Amino acid sequence: MKSASLLLALVVVAGLSAAGASSPRIKQFEAWTRADSNGDGRLSRWEARLLPRLARHFDAIDSSGDGVISGAEVRAWRDLTRGAKRATAPKGADEILRIADHDGDGALSRAEFEQGLPRHARRFDRIDSDRDGRLAASELGRWLESLRGARRSKQPLR
Repeated sequence: MKSASLLLALVVVAGLSAAGASSPRIKQFEAWTRADSNGDGRLSRWEARLLPRLARHFDAIDSSGDGVISGAEVRAWRDLTRGAKRATAPKGADEILRIADHDGDGALSRAEFEQGLPRHARRFDRIDSDRDGRLAASELGRWLESLRGARRSKQPLR
């Protein structure tokens, strides 16, 4: 059974490589296969050291506590961490204002924006379309919509 799975995996990888495919999933599969030195389809802590992100989070990924991680455990951990990031991300301009508008005036000053959204602080001037030094809900809404559009089309963020 193990050899049949390995043979199937090799055939799939060889076929995709021949077709010129180099998607992230294929690269991940190839990295997993290289790290899986005993070919059992699971990674021990020692094998996972070759994949730094998995090694760093090994204990969180190993939900069964058996000292090895499977593809299913990695997928479950990935889905869980992605879901947590989505759940904590602001959903709209009103929520950003609720979180970051400390003086309650309905707009964000540069200082409030830098404190509330430090990763985006350098974008303040681009977002402030009326150049009044404050970000109103409408300006934040347009900016969030441009981020969503960029994600859908994979364009650089503004």
